Amino acid sequence: MMIERLDYVSVNGPAIASMAKAKTHMPSIDAKLRALIELRVSQINGCVYCVDLHTCEARAAGETEQRLDCLTVWRECPFFSNNEKAALAWAEAITLLPDNGAPDHLFDAMKAEFSDAQIVDLTLIVAQMNAWNRLAVSFGHLPDERT
Repeated sequence: MMIERLDYVSVNGPAIASMAKAKTHMPSIDAKLRALIELRVSQINGCVYCVDLHTCEARAAGETEQRLDCLTVWRECPFFSNNEKAALAWAEAITLLPDNGAPDHLFDAMKAEFSDAQIVDLTLIVAQMNAWNRLAVSFGHLPDERT
């Protein structure tokens, strides 16, 4: 784990462990969709560590290279499903909350595709990913180079 500014895990490991444990309480979202959402939020926030991590997780969950390559332009791609599009639009909106708010039409699209439990879990995933991004970017957490 390469940290350029401050090793936040060493400074407050119990709080970081609590954040990490929260991931286990969002069971209604499959690993592939979760990785896509986490990756897209990390792309928006410019978190190099999390982009690297969640790209690897997406591949491990069975995501294709083409979909990963096109994730930043998912709206223009025919190979994302309606529920993925609803989740990605919601994730983008609430990541950019000051700019967009949480519009009713995006929430309605979520309601059409997901159960209430899934909507809560997806929203928690986005909120947590934004928190992780802010930690990693603030303290200069960088991925180790893979060979």
